[in-house]
Amino acid sequence: MKTFNPSGACIVQRDFTLLLETGHAEYEAARAQISMYAELVKTPSAFHTYRITPLSLWNAAALGWPSEQVIASLEQVSRWSVPSALMQDVRRIMDQYGKLKLYAEPDHVRMRLVSEDEQLLDELNEIRSIAAFRMERVNPHELLLSGEKRGLLKQELTRLGYPVLDYAGYRKGSELSFGWRSDAELSTEGTFQRRERDGGFALRPYQEKAVHAFTGGEGIGGSGLLVLPCGAGKTVIGIAVLERLQCECLILTSNTTSVRQWMQEIQDKTTITAEQIGEYSGQKKQVKSVTVATYQILTHRKSKDAEFSHIHLLQERKWGLIIYDEVHLLPAPVFRATADIQATRRLGLTATLVREDGCEQDVFSLIGPKLYDMPWKELEQEGWIAEVKCQEVRVPLSPELRSTYAQAEGKHKFRLAAENPAKINVVKRLLERHANAPTIVIGQYLDQLEMIAREIDAPLISGSMSQQERIKWFSAFRQGDIRTIVVSKVANFAVDLPDAAVALEISGSFGSRQEEAQRLGRILRPKAEENKAFFYALVSENSKEQEFALHRQMFLVEQGYEYAIVQESDVIH
Repeated sequence: MKTFNPSGACIVQRDFTLLLETGHAEYEAARAQISMYAELVKTPSAFHTYRITPLSLWNAAALGWPSEQVIASLEQVSRWSVPSALMQDVRRIMDQYGKLKLYAEPDHVRMRLVSEDEQLLDELNEIRSIAAFRMERVNPHELLLSGEKRGLLKQELTRLGYPVLDYAGYRKGSELSFGWRSDAELSTEGTFQRRERDGGFALRPYQEKAVHAFTGGEGIGGSGLLVLPCGAGKTVIGIAVLERLQCECLILTSNTTSVRQWMQEIQDKTTITAEQIGEYSGQKKQVKSVTVATYQILTHRKSKDAEFSHIHLLQERKWGLIIYDEVHLLPAPVFRATADIQATRRLGLTATLVREDGCEQDVFSLIGPKLYDMPWKELEQEGWIAEVKCQEVRVPLSPELRSTYAQAEGKHKFRLAAENPAKINVVKRLLERHANAPTIVIGQYLDQLEMIAREIDAPLISGSMSQQERIKWFSAFRQGDIRTIVVSKVANFAVDLPDAAVALEISGSFGSRQEEAQRLGRILRPKAEENKAFFYALVSENSKEQEFALHRQMFLVEQGYEYAIVQESDVIH
């Protein structure tokens, strides 16, 4: 007989789905708990749907949640008694995390795969994909394998449902001695706090926890993901990890603008000199003690069938640390190369674990599990990032456009809705409403962006613009010389616009939650005075764009943001 719990905001179902009632008094408390071990998949108004997956449970285990804690949480938030079969599955899946452990042999050439479960090793050896590794059974509880197969074995075992705890260790890499600059100026991100006793600087408390989570975790310290919002100082956290390790480092990031931001931050904050930092991009090919490269250059090749021209950079020097910035953008060829460098410490930095290609499991097995996750709303409440008000503005299609839209097919319907000309009046009205606020207008389609840039007399920054020109306009915006810029997808990733307080999203990449995270991140830097920011998504009403917007907004809901839906008339008049 099922028991009733009136304080339960969730309906927990046998099929691993959780239905969270948004209007329940315990909604916020339940959401905070279940987001630690379940993934949001749908956001209708009354009930949000979450799904428990092996990966979500393993990430919870990596953060220190045992199976009994997850079950206790489910019992607390559930309106009805939790199905016993579900509890058994949660125990089984989470108990698989750590059943297999990997250790290095003294020669560091070979490794041992160890398990207390003798039968498990027997069963794995019968699986063709595992037998292909030709591991030697040295005793009932150990298999011996070549160290060069470390990454590929972990990847395959994770796919089979048995993530490995990797105790094989990491090489130190070539030494790089440096410290924090005592005369470093306060970061534009407000990253440091002054320590009066010595005139130096200290990380924020959550940044210190993130660094410790990476460097100090038993069995997993030295490889894994730190998940924090844009504006939380992920760059400085990466530099702080490097400062702890004192080794040569390769940093991979999404574009040349980000490369130069990393280089500038390293020079501003540490005693590493400009001569010790190399840029490896489409424009320069410098390999130095700290080398900052783009993902694009690593995956460049002369033809579809050719070898990747620069992938060797991953093994070019004796790196002690590789930092994967914006790890959710990591291209597949870099996954394959990462499988070969498991002896090098790997740090993934990201605002969201969501990948549009579904390769989250490869990130888990090859970069590492989630080691630290700081909720966006918690940082907002503490004043470390801006308080954001999110609104979706529904813009009707004109009768003429509605007729064209009705006759269109597939992706063309979406683009017609995304480029709805009526959005320009909403943009102008919102610019008037926030006349004194630094504002970015973000979109997907260049024709639309060019038209809006002309209408509002603002510069358009796009991929076709030279790097020097982009830097000029971004700098003018930061300095307050211009108050509004129009940007294409180039501003989705790793662009530091600390004073931006308003974002107008006029079009986007279908249902990309990943993109929504990055765009919201552009306005999250702490602000002077009220510390408030505004995010507006302009969406054509009753269209494909509106359908995709529901998926994009799942990211906002995951982070605890509420978004209001308003009509065009509420903005225009």
